[in-house]
Amino acid sequence: MSDTILIVEDEEKLARFIELELLHEGYQVKKAYDGRTGLMMAEGGEADLVLLDIMLPQLNGLEVLRRLRKASELPVILLTARDEVMDKVAGLDGGADDYITKPFAIEELLARIRVALKKSRAGKNGISRKKEEELIFGKLTMDLAAHQVFVGQQEVVLTNREFTLLEVLLKNKNIVLSRDTLMEKVCGYDYVGETNVIDVYVRYLRGKIDDPFQMHVISTVRGVGYVIRDEE
Repeated sequence: MSDTILIVEDEEKLARFIELELLHEGYQVKKAYDGRTGLMMAEGGEADLVLLDIMLPQLNGLEVLRRLRKASELPVILLTARDEVMDKVAGLDGGADDYITKPFAIEELLARIRVALKKSRAGKNGISRKKEEELIFGKLTMDLAAHQVFVGQQEVVLTNREFTLLEVLLKNKNIVLSRDTLMEKVCGYDYVGETNVIDVYVRYLRGKIDDPFQMHVISTVRGVGYVIRDEE
């Protein structure tokens, strides 16, 4: 039997678009257009995962999440139009499994749903997460399922593109990746913008990881691109 996804989203056109994509992928779908109805449906065991908008009438998404977490570990992915760090932190601290910022690519949302459902099933079966869901480099740990990065016990908050860039480099450790290759993987084939965007994101990562924690993670290969090399 296929998994059921509950969409709690007051933008009806967006909810319908997500519904059609999920149906095409073989999921069953239920919808609610306000927080109170969504909470009632989620608590009633009508879904295997909830896509929960933050800005909702009657009860906002963070309040729905807070009440739901009192009695349920149902996977929740937050949908938000706000790209503020504190919104993401509040959602993750409140028990959300993941978040995605509007506008988003449907392929990314589907991937996050698969990860959340897989993690939920593993937890129900008492199975620990597979090692491939974590990438480790020295003191740095990248939790792909939770979309979090830690240096030691301290979390490092990254934007989606910073996270993706670090993930790509870690998955291709010891392989020098050109700026063009990184651009395609991080920004997409149809990206139109500054050509030095990868250099900018590398600088941001160094500012968030290398400098505060006295690490050297990403190496520059002049005239080619970037690489993360095994620590000596």
